[in-house]
Amino acid sequence: MKIYGAGACALLAALVFSVQASAADIKLGKKKARMCNVCHGKNGLATNPEAPNLAGESAIYIEKQLVAFRNGERKHRQMTLIAKPLKDDDIKNLAAWYEAMKVTVELPDLTQ
Repeated sequence: MKIYGAGACALLAALVFSVQASAADIKLGKKKARMCNVCHGKNGLATNPEAPNLAGESAIYIEKQLVAFRNGERKHRQMTLIAKPLKDDDIKNLAAWYEAMKVTVELPDLTQ
């Protein structure tokens, strides 16, 4: 069994702290999501037929898409403008808010 020095322990502590410091805040995400409600719905269920539902979507997916809109890698007239000023923490919080929503699915009855 190896015993690591104080430097390794300090590095490990810094990594743990940075992960905790960057943890998403769903309350802030809910507040920030007010700007999303027009198209994506108050509860993440889109009211605009051309906008996707965000409720229950993976935080990883939402973060990736918002960063792509912000950086211009993905283009959409409205989303590019909306995502441009978002900070990394805003994106993480929004993603956490939508991921925290529980969605249920009802399959169609195909026996008829």
